[in-house]
Amino acid sequence: MAIEHARAQAVQKPWGSTDLRPWSDIRPAGTAIGEVWFQRAMDHAIEPALLLKILFTEAMLSIQVHPDDTYARSIGLANGKNEAWYILAALPGARIALGLNRQVSPSELRAAIMDGSIAALVNWRPVEKDDVVVVPAGTIHAIGAGLVVAEIQQRSDTTFRLFDHGRARELHVDQAVGAAQMGPARVQVASRSLGDARSLLVAGPHFVLERTKLPPNSTWTLRVKAETWALVIEGQVRIGSLDAGVGDAVFLDAEDTGIEAGPQGARCLLAYAGDKPCEDLLCRAEARESDPAFPETALLPPHVRALLVPSKQTTGAHA
Repeated sequence: MAIEHARAQAVQKPWGSTDLRPWSDIRPAGTAIGEVWFQRAMDHAIEPALLLKILFTEAMLSIQVHPDDTYARSIGLANGKNEAWYILAALPGARIALGLNRQVSPSELRAAIMDGSIAALVNWRPVEKDDVVVVPAGTIHAIGAGLVVAEIQQRSDTTFRLFDHGRARELHVDQAVGAAQMGPARVQVASRSLGDARSLLVAGPHFVLERTKLPPNSTWTLRVKAETWALVIEGQVRIGSLDAGVGDAVFLDAEDTGIEAGPQGARCLLAYAGDKPCEDLLCRAEARESDPAFPETALLPPHVRALLVPSKQTTGAHA
C-alpha cells in the first residue's frame, strides 16, 4: 500500500524548453529541459511498471520507434515500450507524426533512413489541447514543436532513432527496421464516458488512461487496486492528506483513499496498470453516503466486507 507525492526529475534534451510554467516549478539554469519524469518519492522503492512524463518541445523531436515486448526480449531487454500522449498545450499549427503514409518494405525503410527521405514518409497531423494519441510499440512516430505533452508508457527508455533533423546523434538503422511496423498507424479509438466524472481515453494492453473532471468542492472515494499515477491538469485536489495542483503527480498502489476537489474544481489524468478500466475506481462520496444501495460496508475492501456481510445462503436459512 502506498500514497505519495511523486518526485519530479528533469531530463535535458536538445529540443526542450527553458520555461516549464505552469506545469513545473523546476527552473532550468540556461539548459533546455525536454522531459520531466515522475518517480516514486523514495529511491529504494519498488520500481513501477509505468512511467509518467511531461514533455516540453520547442523544436521537433527525432523520428523514432520503440520495440514491442517480443522484440525487446529478443535483444535482452526486460520489456518494450507502448505509450500514449495527452496534449496539455499546443501552439497553433503544432503537429505530431504517427505511422507512415504508405506501406513500405524493410529494404525501402532502410533506404529511407539512410538517405533521410523517411522525413517525407511519416504521416504528420495537427493536434490541439486535450487530444489523445495512442502510440503502440512498433509505430514510427515523432512529436513536433510547440507542445506540452503528458505521456504514460511502459517503463523503458529504449528508443531507436530514424531521423534527427541534423543534430548528429546516432541513428539506429538495424534496430529500427527490426522493431518497426512499416505502414500506416492503427485507427485511434475515440474516448468514451465511464459515468460520473470519468472519461476513458486509452485501454490496454499494458495500461489504462482516464480523465476525471471533478466539480468544485466535491468529495470522492478513489479505490486503487493496482499501480496508479494521478496528474493534476487543472485546478487543485487533495488526495488522502496530500495537496496537489497543476503539474503535480501522486503515486498510489493498492490504496483506498479520499479525493477532494478545490473551489474551482479539478481535472486529473489517472493512469494505471491493466488492460481494462476499473469499474469502481472513482465513486462520489456523498452519493454513496446517501444512497441505501451503498451501505457503509461498500467502501470496505472486498475481503473485509465478506466477513461482515452475511451470504445469501445464511440469510435464507434464518428467514
